[in-house]
Parts: sequence; C-alpha cells; structure tokens
Amino acid sequence: MLVEVSPLQAPDLADAVALDLQIFGGWWSLQGYQQEVDRLSSTLVGLKVHQEGSNPTIPDDGTASLPSLVGIGCLWRVEDEAHITMLGIHPQYQGRGLGQALLTSLLTLARMEQANRATLEVNVANSAAVKLYQKLGFKTAGRRPHYYDNGEDALILWQGSLQTLQFQQSLEEWQRDTEHRLAQWGCTSLNLIWGEPKASS
Repeated sequence: MLVEVSPLQAPDLADAVALDLQIFGGWWSLQGYQQEVDRLSSTLVGLKVHQEGSNPTIPDDGTASLPSLVGIGCLWRVEDEAHITMLGIHPQYQGRGLGQALLTSLLTLARMEQANRATLEVNVANSAAVKLYQKLGFKTAGRRPHYYDNGEDALILWQGSLQTLQFQQSLEEWQRDTEHRLAQWGCTSLNLIWGEPKASS
C-alpha cells in the first residue's frame, strides 16, 4: 500500500467536493475548489492511498477499491506565514496516521516555500485534531468565539521558527513517526510529490 500527497488539479475536484461533503458536510463548492487551484498564493493537496493486493486491516465499506481521494488539505501563503485553511481525512480512514501524514506534508511544503511560521483554526470540540496539532508543535495563540456555523469556538494555533535547524529535526522525527504509524496497517511508502512552487501573488 502506497500513500501519496500531491497538489490537486482540475480533474480531481469533483472527488474533492464529494470528500468535503463526507468530512465537513459541504464546506467548499466545486467553484471554491477551482479558485484554490487557480490562486497563486494557495496550494490545494490531496492524499491518495494506492492499494497493492488485499489488506484485511482496511475498512470494508462495501466497495471493491479504496476511494480515489482519502484526504484533502489547503495551504495559503501570506507574506512569510503559511495558513493551513483545511485538513481532513475520510471518516473511515481516520485514526491511522493519514492526518499526520497530510499535516507533515503541508509543514514540509511551508518550509520549502520559506514560510517562517504556520497558523490554523480548529474547532475546540475536535479533540482528535487538537491533539494532532499539539503533537506536531502547534501552540494556542487565541480563541475565536462562535467561529463555526454551529456556534462552536475555534482555537487559533500557531507554530514559529519553521526555518530553524530545530524545526527541521522535529519535522524529520514526525515524518519517521508517521511512516511507523502507516506501516502498522500495511503502508510501505509515503510519497510527497510537488511540482514547481507557485509564485506568490
């Protein structure tokens, strides 16, 4: 089994909208996803799992194959800051290290593009996501009351010093931990595929 994280293109967007509906209940429309692909300061990525043979540890959803797209993430570049605007994994594949794989990939991209810090908002009620972000070094910078449509608050999380040797060492450690977690359910490889970085607008 191979896990691949790479930028999404126009042919992937219908799958992204369908996955968005399952994860977020319909957060962005097809037009919204197309805008992220077109925007120079944005990178929209997808996480795909390529199955090799049969693996009984993969959840059986009644289909013969894995979904074409299992995770989605989005990164905005604002001056020297990387703003993670979206990160989600298909509900049936959560708790297997795929969210961590997607997050480490976005942090790797942010560092490649010379961002000095990263920030994001997360629902205070999403304890699994908060735990993941804290595990990967994010600290609480504030709180946005009633940020979400259901009235729940968002935590503002941030991480600085992305260009330091210490962060690079931490990132390598998180990547090793991610690969170990993925290997526990039969993943043999985690591939990050980036083209030329978009120019900043």
